[in-house]
Amino acid sequence: MKRIAVLTSGGDAPGMNAAIRAVVRTALYHGREVYGIRRGYAGLLAGEIEPMSSTSVGGIINRGGTILRTARSEEFRTDAGLRQAAQILTQHGIDALVVIGGDGSMRGAVALRQYADLKVIGIPATIDNDIPGTDYSIGFDTAVNTATDAIDKIRDTAYSHERVFVIEVMGRHNGFIALEVGLAGGAEAILIPEIPYDLSELLRRLDESYQRGKHSSIIVVAEGAARAADVQKFLETHTPYHIRALVLGHMQRGGSPTAFDRVLATQLGVLAVERLLQGQTDEMVGIESGKLVTVPIEYVQMTTKTVDARKLEIAAMMAI
Repeated sequence: MKRIAVLTSGGDAPGMNAAIRAVVRTALYHGREVYGIRRGYAGLLAGEIEPMSSTSVGGIINRGGTILRTARSEEFRTDAGLRQAAQILTQHGIDALVVIGGDGSMRGAVALRQYADLKVIGIPATIDNDIPGTDYSIGFDTAVNTATDAIDKIRDTAYSHERVFVIEVMGRHNGFIALEVGLAGGAEAILIPEIPYDLSELLRRLDESYQRGKHSSIIVVAEGAARAADVQKFLETHTPYHIRALVLGHMQRGGSPTAFDRVLATQLGVLAVERLLQGQTDEMVGIESGKLVTVPIEYVQMTTKTVDARKLEIAAMMAI
């Protein structure tokens, strides 16, 4: 194996740069050539491939986003697109590919392997933390800390003005961020897509809190469970409370990665290259119970990661 390429795909996540840095420097340490593919699979189809050196990744471990940039590509999903991508990799003499991204990026890697004669290793990187086979994906810890910091600030205003704030966080299909942020931020209620909720029950709980003398509350909502504006409208219609809605949005993706994400990304980047050098392919690296692991990359397509419902119970107990 002579040449290893690396790309980032899907939504950006804090810590992607640390993973790129680890892949590049580990490959160089072992005497291999490294190439960066810009703009993910879209850039691969456009032939945006360039050599990388140790200098290329200097000073990026603390930077959010991805220096390789990222984009989504519908063309890559087609048979013709996959054949073209495989041909371009062959033309550049690429022997192995490290894909850094979420579940869609992993599916793309699996599809590409059917057309290209190369080894592939995936590194999970998404703030959603919804990739099975790993306890944490790169970027999740930073996103949770970013959102928690925002909630801490909002709570000061909520208390001062005796208001209820409905805060919408990212999570179209899952509630990992909402659950973690809600528990860390002491939210009075957490709404996530995986568990049914009743706004009338939420209203009852707010009334009980008000009767106990609690005149301000924080409600955390995953975007896939409800829109903050809709919850605000319902509560305003049925209560005399002052309700405000806030959408944190894409700010959760940005910012300097936490120490946890930097270390995780570095470890996973090193492991990905080491597995390739050992002759392994079609794997995703991850971490489970504090230990680095590998799973078949197809596992991402076969399994659904579930939230820890116990955390929701604990949050409810803490809200009395």
